[in-house]
Amino acid sequence: MSAGTVLAWAAVVVAAFLVGSLNPATMIARLLGKDLASSGSGNPGATNAARVLGRKWGVVVGVLDVLKGLVPAFVAGHWFGGAHAAYAAGIAAVLGHIWSPYLRGRGGKGVATTLGALLGVHPWVALVVVVVFAVGVALTRWVAAGSIFGSLAMLVVAVLIWTGHAPGDVWTGLWLMAIGLLVLARHKNNVVGWWRQRHLTDET
Repeated sequence: MSAGTVLAWAAVVVAAFLVGSLNPATMIARLLGKDLASSGSGNPGATNAARVLGRKWGVVVGVLDVLKGLVPAFVAGHWFGGAHAAYAAGIAAVLGHIWSPYLRGRGGKGVATTLGALLGVHPWVALVVVVVFAVGVALTRWVAAGSIFGSLAMLVVAVLIWTGHAPGDVWTGLWLMAIGLLVLARHKNNVVGWWRQRHLTDET
């Protein structure tokens, strides 16, 4: 790999990270005179935006968050002509959303941006994740549960790829595993809260 190619890859990754770092939820909330950090769950993402600003604004934020993952992954994949660049750009955008330098290291949980990255590289995986997410929300009436189920679906697809039961190579599986675990880790508090609530319910 030439020095020019390395620099180009680095530029793509940095650009994707900075695009992912832009936080539409916080920007729109400020324009509307709201502070998401001190409202609702405090999370600067689409779900909390819908809770605090209204469903319409939640949808707008969700679409913009999806585009933050879709555009870098799609452009990088077509610019370099391969999936590996798209993987790097996609995960960089998700990391930027989660740990935004514009928000001093804070950020959302990465669900919508992950969906965008999937759409930019493997739309069929994105479809699987959306279906599982929708079923999870329908069964539990809880968006976080849908996100957790969707992340688990990515891990399952990764295993299916590694065992030859789904199309893709080892890098595809590794990417899906990494991005799925990343989103799962961001929902750790949701899982802990659910477990504690269930434990208290069982005791009473």
